[in-house]
Amino acid sequence: MSDGEWHRLHPLTPLLRGGLALLVVLGIVVANFRDRLIAIFVPVFAPDAPVDRWQDFESSGDPVDFVLANNLVLVALGVVVVGLAVIIGGFYLSWRFHTFRITDDDVEVRSGILSRTQRRAPLDRVQGVNLTRPAIARLLGAAKLEIIGAGADANVKLEYLSTGNAETIRADILRLASGRRLAAEGRAEGARGDARSAIAGTVSRGLTGMIDGDDADAAEPASVVRIPPGRLIASQVAGWGTVIILAGAVALAVAAANSVFWVFFAYVPALLGLGAYWIRTIVRSLRYSIAPTRDGVRITFGLFTTVSEILPPGRVHAIEISQPIFWRAFGWWTVRINRLSGRSATDTTTDQFTTVLPVGTRADVERVLGLLLPTVPEQARAAFVAEGLLGPVAGDPYVTTPQRARILRPLSWRRNGYAVADGMLLLRVGMVWRRLAVVPLARLQSVGIHQGPIARALGIARLRAHTVAGPVIPYVGALDRRDVLTAFERVSEVAVSAAATDHSHRWAEDEQASSSAEASIAPPPPPPYLPGSGAVGTPPPPPPYVPGALGAPGAPVTPPPPYVPRTRAEARENAATAGAALDPAADGTAEDRS
Repeated sequence: MSDGEWHRLHPLTPLLRGGLALLVVLGIVVANFRDRLIAIFVPVFAPDAPVDRWQDFESSGDPVDFVLANNLVLVALGVVVVGLAVIIGGFYLSWRFHTFRITDDDVEVRSGILSRTQRRAPLDRVQGVNLTRPAIARLLGAAKLEIIGAGADANVKLEYLSTGNAETIRADILRLASGRRLAAEGRAEGARGDARSAIAGTVSRGLTGMIDGDDADAAEPASVVRIPPGRLIASQVAGWGTVIILAGAVALAVAAANSVFWVFFAYVPALLGLGAYWIRTIVRSLRYSIAPTRDGVRITFGLFTTVSEILPPGRVHAIEISQPIFWRAFGWWTVRINRLSGRSATDTTTDQFTTVLPVGTRADVERVLGLLLPTVPEQARAAFVAEGLLGPVAGDPYVTTPQRARILRPLSWRRNGYAVADGMLLLRVGMVWRRLAVVPLARLQSVGIHQGPIARALGIARLRAHTVAGPVIPYVGALDRRDVLTAFERVSEVAVSAAATDHSHRWAEDEQASSSAEASIAPPPPPPYLPGSGAVGTPPPPPPYVPGALGAPGAPVTPPPPYVPRTRAEARENAATAGAALDPAADGTAEDRS
């Protein structure tokens, strides 16, 4: 179905999208007229029912009595049949006019009967591909595919597809997004078929998947993290939600003992909502798994509604590893990320993929970091965990709070600090609630320095890294002003260098280029990068991470020279030099150098 031609969705799409609501309405109608229908059509089961009550319809005001009294049964049945025909016809037309196609460059979806809509998602901007299987859709062997875009309200949904087609299409989209091309033979073979075989063949597969689990591709690797159900339940019990529930229960008991019943109206709805969220969090994470694939990290969770997403390389903008105080004794941590969700500004639902590790041990955290930061060496990732989560340690590389500002961080001044290593900005804060923010500088949007009146009096400042919106807010405060200025310059320099050498948005092309380079003679290296010189070159990669390289906390680090604007004469001279260097008459490499 990725052959560039227009295709339709699963034949049961109208039923799954809108037909279930119609069935609910019919169920309510039947439930309201249950006794009347039994008395009319099966009177043997209701011998005491007053069948002749319909004769007094004027006093009862019942429309059914009116239909029976005026002998309009056939007319009423005809109206119902016509209404159902119109609804079913609308469902059929909506399915008929809802088509999609997948080309080498984008995914297009057309929908609408009277008002037509066409959406297009460029494949080189794909941030992830979700595959969702609600409980009823799983019974029917169907799944919903959502292509995550890079802008607001940029997601493209294909709902619904058969589970086999959804898995194949997701693999094709990721393969195309990576820069590879699909094989010409057999792309659409077996994907097409009549509606009857599609419906009959997927129901049994859906029942099997409901019992045995998500019928994903058997070639997918196993999860690198296993979360026992007992740990999930215990992590929810050892949380602030449990404390609030217990406090509310005690308040209700005290109010009942003192006959203060208005407290029930204020607290009972809140406690019910919190309890439902508490249970839903456990149920959603029961079948959690995270595993590496050829096209990114695959995250799956959900007991009844199974949700699976493949996060391609370079789509993680910030990582936060945190530990609540109640988890300290168990050594548990949770990992969250910032990523583009492609949702509209009016969508207030929680992005469920921001939590990539609900609860795990230190070893689990290292495995997850290995998937999210594949370019960072294993030794450096272990140092991230040892120094960032459990630190400070001997030879701590973090620049921390100076002595004059310890009054602002009386408990966490030893942990409060930053470090720059392996193209990452590491921000470590908190003693009671430990947090470590890891920001890949290739994904950094901007960096800021904040200083209030108290901070100015103490000679300190706060460093803030700006990324895409998400649960991770990377910042660290109460640092020496000179250290923050040094960090500002260092982060700016490494961010430019990392962004210039990053090609993760087309990861397969980068692999192919590397393979071709290894097979051929290596070209001469480009000239060294000199900032402000106008020379053509590539910024060098950041230096490797060495634990303790930044020295003792607060140690001075020589910042790069400040930026000095050029004079007009120097600007004209540089422009003339650059124009001569890029003159097409000089040689045939002007396009490459520009």
